[in-house]
Amino acid sequence: MRNALLIYFVLVNVLLFILMGIDKKKARQNAWRIPERNLLLLGLFGGGLGGLSGMHHFRHKTKHPRFKLVYVLGTLLSGLASCFFL
Repeated sequence: MRNALLIYFVLVNVLLFILMGIDKKKARQNAWRIPERNLLLLGLFGGGLGGLSGMHHFRHKTKHPRFKLVYVLGTLLSGLASCFFL
């Protein structure tokens, strides 16, 4: 179970980081965007660190306090889960 949880956290963080970059690119092109709900849910369910990294790296969603709040909360929750299960 330890390995599965670790793999999950790595994959969801990498996925959210990539999606933040894709969404930023689409925003610049005025194209179809990734729904904010999806980005927030991924951040809450273990991808907070990837979301925060994506916000910083791509300078995306930085003016939306709820993104920062949800990503910090997701990071804290994944840290707690790591303490108990890893």
